[in-house]
Amino acid sequence: MNYFLSIFSFFVILTGTAPAQTSDTNEIICISKFHWAAANHLQTKPIGNVIAEVGESFIGTDYAAHTLESAGGEKLIVDLQTLDCVTFYENSLVLARCIKKGTATYGDYKKELQHVRYRDGIIDGYPSRLHYTSDYFYDNVKKGILKDITFELGGVPFKKRIDFMSAHPDSYPALKNDPEFADRIKKIEDSINSRQIFYIPKSLVKAIASKIRSGDILGITTSLDGMDCSHTGIALWKDGELRLLHAPVPGAKVQITSMPLWENLAKNHKQTGIIVMRAVEP
Repeated sequence: MNYFLSIFSFFVILTGTAPAQTSDTNEIICISKFHWAAANHLQTKPIGNVIAEVGESFIGTDYAAHTLESAGGEKLIVDLQTLDCVTFYENSLVLARCIKKGTATYGDYKKELQHVRYRDGIIDGYPSRLHYTSDYFYDNVKKGILKDITFELGGVPFKKRIDFMSAHPDSYPALKNDPEFADRIKKIEDSINSRQIFYIPKSLVKAIASKIRSGDILGITTSLDGMDCSHTGIALWKDGELRLLHAPVPGAKVQITSMPLWENLAKNHKQTGIIVMRAVEP
């Protein structure tokens, strides 16, 4: 059975009915998750628990990079069939917010996705997408979607200049081909660099782990020049240990780390710590 038919069959078994006629696999996956959430009464649970359970429902989904890049101008791209580390936590958050709000249509999902993914929820060219993790977090704190709890968990100032995109425009076709976009990205980086950002060094993560909840969204900071975070994921308590639920690397699938979060961080010398965001109840 191919992927499309397996999703279709899952929907029919779950709901007892076929979905409205559509050839859009992403729409079928989205609506199937809404029906699964309703059958399991997820709307009654705290938003963090919903994010964690939705995230776990993606386990086994293939990783794919650059799924948001497209020719012909910036537009809302939906891909629930393959995920990278950002679109994984992003879709878990967006679906969870729709479930909690009771807005369980494909149109509602797409509106929420745009609201979360873009600066002030507005698509205005390539720079309007929230490319840097710390900027993504900052904008969604402003929108009342996330709360930055890093400082209260014992975070310390993250002292680093963020300029990776403007320093490597050839790595981004949209910047290479449009000097105006490159200028706008540089101004966004200047804005990021004017903010005080906190992070928890990885040597301290084990000590504060008990304060992190399943469903918290984690930005993993990096020593890479000009970059704030090189990876993201969802915190998950499993078997008495704090683990990372994430889309790890190309060739892998969405999974839960086999070791505690702090051990996973320790083995990667370029990962320096975490920024912790907690979803706000819609």
